[in-house]
Amino acid sequence: MNHHPFPAGLRWVALLWLLGAPLGLLLCHCHQQGTQPHSIKIEGDITLGGLFPVHGKGPAGIPCGDIKKEKGVHRMEAMLYALDQINSDPELLPNITLGARILDTCSRDIYALEQSLTFVQALIQKDTSDIRCSNGEPPIIPKPDRVIGVIGASASSVSIMVANVLRLFAIPQISYASTAPELSDNNRYDYFSRVVPPDSYQAQAMVDIVKALGWNYVSTIASEGNYGESGVEAFAQISREAGGVCIAQSLKIPREPKPGEFEKIIGRLMETPNARGIIIFANEDDIQRVLEAADLANLTGHFLWVGSDSWGAKASPVLHQEEVAEGAVTILPKRASIEGFDQYFTSRSLQNNRRNIWFAEFWEDDFTCKLTLPRGQQDSDIKKCTGQEKIGHDSHYEQEGKVQFVIDAVYAMAHALHDMHNDLCTGVNGVCAKMDSIDGKTLLQYIRSVTFNGSAGTSVMFNENGDAPGRYHIFQYHHTNTSTPGYHVIGQWTDQLRMNMEEMQWGGGGTEVPPSVCSFPCHPGERKKMVKGVPCCWHCELCDGYRYQLSEFECELCPLEMRPSTNRTGCRPTPVVKLEWHSAWAVLPLILAVLGILATTSTVLVFIRHNDTPIVRASGRELSYVLLTGIFLIYVITFLMIAEPGAVVCALRRLLLGLGMSITYSALLTKTNRIYRIFETGKRSVTPPRFISPTSQLAITFILISLQVLGALVWLGVEPPHAHVDYEEQRTPNPELARGMLKCDMSDLSIICCLSYSIVLMVTCTVYAVKSRGVPETFNEAKPIGFTMYTTCIIWLAFVPIFFGTAQSAEKMYIQTTTLTVSMSLSAFVCLGMLYIPKVYVILFHPEQNVQRRKRSFKAAATVASFTSQRSHNGDAPKDEKAGN
Repeated sequence: MNHHPFPAGLRWVALLWLLGAPLGLLLCHCHQQGTQPHSIKIEGDITLGGLFPVHGKGPAGIPCGDIKKEKGVHRMEAMLYALDQINSDPELLPNITLGARILDTCSRDIYALEQSLTFVQALIQKDTSDIRCSNGEPPIIPKPDRVIGVIGASASSVSIMVANVLRLFAIPQISYASTAPELSDNNRYDYFSRVVPPDSYQAQAMVDIVKALGWNYVSTIASEGNYGESGVEAFAQISREAGGVCIAQSLKIPREPKPGEFEKIIGRLMETPNARGIIIFANEDDIQRVLEAADLANLTGHFLWVGSDSWGAKASPVLHQEEVAEGAVTILPKRASIEGFDQYFTSRSLQNNRRNIWFAEFWEDDFTCKLTLPRGQQDSDIKKCTGQEKIGHDSHYEQEGKVQFVIDAVYAMAHALHDMHNDLCTGVNGVCAKMDSIDGKTLLQYIRSVTFNGSAGTSVMFNENGDAPGRYHIFQYHHTNTSTPGYHVIGQWTDQLRMNMEEMQWGGGGTEVPPSVCSFPCHPGERKKMVKGVPCCWHCELCDGYRYQLSEFECELCPLEMRPSTNRTGCRPTPVVKLEWHSAWAVLPLILAVLGILATTSTVLVFIRHNDTPIVRASGRELSYVLLTGIFLIYVITFLMIAEPGAVVCALRRLLLGLGMSITYSALLTKTNRIYRIFETGKRSVTPPRFISPTSQLAITFILISLQVLGALVWLGVEPPHAHVDYEEQRTPNPELARGMLKCDMSDLSIICCLSYSIVLMVTCTVYAVKSRGVPETFNEAKPIGFTMYTTCIIWLAFVPIFFGTAQSAEKMYIQTTTLTVSMSLSAFVCLGMLYIPKVYVILFHPEQNVQRRKRSFKAAATVASFTSQRSHNGDAPKDEKAGN
């Protein structure tokens, strides 16, 4: 026999029991040969052990409670049925009868351990020569039957406890219901096999179900013990490895729940209300109490249950809690109803089933009657059993879900024994000498090698860990909007999930899958900002400003020439705009320019028409035409500033923007300079100053103008003009209002530089106007030119703060263009209005004043200048004196 490590606590329990058990048996048999209590003994050539939860847990201090009809009696009878079938089969184990020793585990692991020690009695040799009965006689020592293999147990916790003992004595064990993943450890539970798939497969199937339903945030509930805790652990591990599913709460139901425990569990679940999906690995009693607590909390329809095979398709967990349980998705290893067992079980009666020592108790519970009434209660409401009741006729009967697996477990043991018999006892009927002392290790090898069609027609086999392949039915509990309330098959799982979503029905009869997600999907244009440590939870963060959603988790800035699309999932070109002719910003400049051009053209035409009249000649015809040309160009520039930018338009802007003003103020500067020099020279001498003739004046004017032209040409040569789109100017905080401005490559500074020469001319002209302010106003144009320059300076002083103060405005281009063109037009109007409109008025409406008068020589002008200077030094203000032209 191979020895394996074994927990010290269990070793002591086993040894103490084994030391005391034979003595108890001896004392018992000193008087009479009795039978083992709480067990069924079926005689046979080879004995199999059986462990079934015939009774539930008893209250404190009492090991066993009420009888369990389905999970206990049905399953136990399934083993008896399988033995009958095998023993009557001439092809399987011919001439060999299988017997059994069946024990009740009472749904407790410790109690089951105590009971299962019965199976190893035959393997313990003890010396009883010194033992005598009370009457002095030697004891009658019954030889215990040797159990070569055990069918069971049901609960995983019980199987784990029993497996730790059976492996010490090399007794193979085949479970029909234990699914804990822990039992797949072939190093610790090497003699354990099972015909049901482990919970690791079940957990995988449940993860697949959760994903198929679109859930990513669930909570788990487990009954304390190996089954519940291992199942939840497997679910958590698989969900972590697969990704996409997070566990919000992982709660455990104690073995002995305190009052209010289930209400506390529901309260904990509601701490994460978005986790509506509840994965539950619990026994049916705990499931029912959880549902009841949810109902009491008025949370019917909130939780979405996904139950393990302990829930399966059982009626008891949902009894009286149908509305709360509606929509529950449950899983159960693929099974079929065994028709032969139905015929067998429904034909059982008190007369033909005496081998089942618990059958009478089952009978009373199933038919709600008593076989014997206590004395004095014959007339009570308690019904007395007649013994003629029929199972399935006088009571409800539905085959328990694990019956198929109990039968398959017994047949697996039988097929292993049959194969062993064929190899060891060739040609021998019955058990041969080689099989008389069956080696458990050898039998285990035969068990792991069997392959046969089970009771449901599916193949039964074991892998290297003793696990059966994973095959599950997926159920959903329907209560409303259905003609057949109950569990409905909606899919299956065999390595992969196949589920019919159209057949699913949720609370209130709805067909749309309710959500169970930590965070709902973000809207287009929002990125996921993950919650640290919880990969299924996130906050949705808008890709604001000029950012768009690059991926699920990233926002990216749009290129400068683009802006986010409406849903912020991409970028789109920013609309390009320019100053339109019909824009409100262009109306006033255009009106002023048109009026100015008309006025200037009219003035020029009047001057040309009256070119030889005294007023035109006296105004200095040559310089007047130059000055009027400059004024005309000032008005023309307005149209170029509003026209669509292009290479030609931009070149003309550079050339004409300062040219019109430089022509105008060069002519005015030449005039004021001439006047100033004449009167300043006249104060000292009667000799006229140089360069005061019309030809000289034109030459000076064109020299001044040529500097502006030269600068503009150099600029055009160094930096060729072109139009570009400025996306910064109207890049507003709201991208929907963003616009690209089509404009010439002229910055604010370049515009001021372009006008700077004209401003210098303007300031210089103003200085000369101030110096010439003492000249009598009727002598020439000195004073009108002075007023013209003062007014012009005021206009341009107002222009500068407006122009630069709007540099950060979204309407910058419009404001600056309008301000610039209006200022230039107003300057032109001032020149035109103060210098030429009065002359045009006299020419047109007072022609009698436009006559030749006595011509004044330079000598006379010098005399007036000298006289004026003397009066000024004496403190007397000069009097106006008319002088002819």
